[in-house]
Amino acid sequence: MSLDNLSRTAYNEDHEAFRATVRQFLEKEVAPNQAQWAEDKIVPKALWPKAGEIGMLCPTVPEEYGGLGLDFGYNAIVDEESAYYGRVTTGFSLQSDIVANYIVRYGSEEQKKHWLPRMVAGEVITAIAMTEPGTGSDLQGMRTTAKKDGNHYVINGSKTYITNGQNADLILVCAKTDTDVQPAWKGVSIVLVEAEREGFERGRNLDKIGQDEADTSELFFNDVRVPITNCLGEEGQGFIYLMSELPQERLSIAVSAQASAQRAFDDTVEYTRDRKAFGKPILDFQNSRFVLADLKAKLQVGWAHLDWALARHMKKELTPEEGAAAKLWHTDLQWEVMDKCLQLFGGAGYMNEYPIARAWRAARVTRIFGGTNEIMKELIGRKL
Repeated sequence: MSLDNLSRTAYNEDHEAFRATVRQFLEKEVAPNQAQWAEDKIVPKALWPKAGEIGMLCPTVPEEYGGLGLDFGYNAIVDEESAYYGRVTTGFSLQSDIVANYIVRYGSEEQKKHWLPRMVAGEVITAIAMTEPGTGSDLQGMRTTAKKDGNHYVINGSKTYITNGQNADLILVCAKTDTDVQPAWKGVSIVLVEAEREGFERGRNLDKIGQDEADTSELFFNDVRVPITNCLGEEGQGFIYLMSELPQERLSIAVSAQASAQRAFDDTVEYTRDRKAFGKPILDFQNSRFVLADLKAKLQVGWAHLDWALARHMKKELTPEEGAAAKLWHTDLQWEVMDKCLQLFGGAGYMNEYPIARAWRAARVTRIFGGTNEIMKELIGRKL
């Protein structure tokens, strides 16, 4: 089976033509390098311009800023195909689905003209620095500060678990520009920090239990001076910007989770068909068939829900709690699929040489990042 066998309602013929291009790129440039990049703990920067050349990066960026001006469906196709065929966390989705939107929606004309064309081309890699060592999902509790000094901000603090942290040329830093205002969220702003700024340091490329190829890092800001014009949008509005962009980030996580779950399922059906025990294929045992039948039904429901959520988002109708629900449901499903599929591989499933083992490890974080699934329940519950 492949993603082509699914009957999808969110996409049109143009989307599907783009899917074929993306898949070809992943099969040629990404899939053969999985093992090496996992060993290196980083995806090489040289991959980014190649992806930019075929329109894989930031497809929603308007044409006047070097983009294709397309809908989010094109981003979702990159996410689906990357999870299914690439199986590598490239960092593309962070740039395309998250950072680009902040700059398009809140950036000054100067910021948009300077950064967006280079992001689309893959010449500039971006990161967004929200999480701090002591705060986790509590963004209001951040301690990084950006204090005014003449026509500059002076930034001090540290961030952790930052995707693209080692490769990033530009970081959107969430910091307190006002430490006294109450409630505390009113003091949060987003400031653009170029990686070459004095006082900016990258910490460790963190040692994770999965997604080995992703450069998830600590970042340090020691009296980093940036001009006031590096503020993204209005000062003190950062928290509102973060909240308004999170539904798309969470939908993006849901898309990748669903596609990676489908790949694990498809691989497991193939394995249990070929692998024999007690003189017959594992798939011929009722337990194997029942486990896989249950997962197949849930995946079918998942794709239908995802198409509904994508259609709503492309009409700008997806609510924050719907985005939270998508992230919650699809990442929970992903974990159920991964864990049950690994079990059907038996001892082989515990070996890293089998893709199911790597996929199982990589899936564990999706219920944590983008806001933990416990926080998703809280967000949904508040609207009851």
